[in-house]
Amino acid sequence: MNANELKTVACYGAGTIGGGFAAYFAMKGLDVNVYVRSEASAERAEKAIATPLDSFVRNGVIPGGERQKIRDKIHVTTDPAAALKDVLFIQENGAENLEQKHQIIEVIESHAPDSAIIASSSSGMSVTKIAEKSKHPERILVAHPWNPAHYIPLIEICLGEKTSQSAIDFTVQFYKHVDKEPIVMKKEKVGFVANRLAHALWREQLALVEEGVCTMEEVDKAVCYGPGLRWGIMGPALAYELGGGDEGLVGCVKKFGEMTNTVFGDISNMERTPDDYMDMAVREMPPYIKNLPEHIGHTHAEIAAFRDRMLVNLLKLHGKL
Repeated sequence: MNANELKTVACYGAGTIGGGFAAYFAMKGLDVNVYVRSEASAERAEKAIATPLDSFVRNGVIPGGERQKIRDKIHVTTDPAAALKDVLFIQENGAENLEQKHQIIEVIESHAPDSAIIASSSSGMSVTKIAEKSKHPERILVAHPWNPAHYIPLIEICLGEKTSQSAIDFTVQFYKHVDKEPIVMKKEKVGFVANRLAHALWREQLALVEEGVCTMEEVDKAVCYGPGLRWGIMGPALAYELGGGDEGLVGCVKKFGEMTNTVFGDISNMERTPDDYMDMAVREMPPYIKNLPEHIGHTHAEIAAFRDRMLVNLLKLHGKL
């Protein structure tokens, strides 16, 4: 089957990521079977699905009158057979625990067709290890989203040693069909691509705060109102291509190569988080959140709502919504 012809997909688990995926897939017109392991999990799933649906309405992604119609396309069940039978694409959203991943794969393979793609939302685990006990490792890959999964388009696709090219091609086609932006890694790498980039920046942020150069709030401002604005439009390579003038990136190398080497030589190489990491969080974040402007808010819910409003507007400019 062509991935564009899929009518029904499944989600294993419906926490923050799984609920976001379920709401997004349904918003894109798919029927979504959501498997959860208990009635308590089913109750939590309802909230995890309602949150992105409410955000869609609040931010004008869907009309309010469409919300229930979309919710009706999502079927939450504790019966794995009902959720997985005849489904050819399964978004797995289980815990970041290898033993649990193996148990999840076993359940999926016991009820789904042998040809079904299993796309794990793992944020850093080896695909080869996830698939090592499976009957069909050629059908297993990682498809790592970024939170909130119902808005951010990026999907990092990582293959294992036995992942087939046909599984990769099908998965890429599927995500493109639902307006996600998949990238395919040519080999396994801890943390994938975007997580590695994010952690490199986070390590330098922690180092700057630890060294007393500036506060956590000031580093966030430096990112948000500096390079972060460009990164929301284009990646670093393309930004530097423009920064090099008529010669592009070559010109950038000529102009700034020496300075870049100097900064590279001074960037933090810490291999572990600082010993006072917890104290830093307690010290830095409460006053930072208190000082936020009113249009952003001062609670996690208010800040998340602001984030979503900004994401929707940016995604519209990118033609993703």
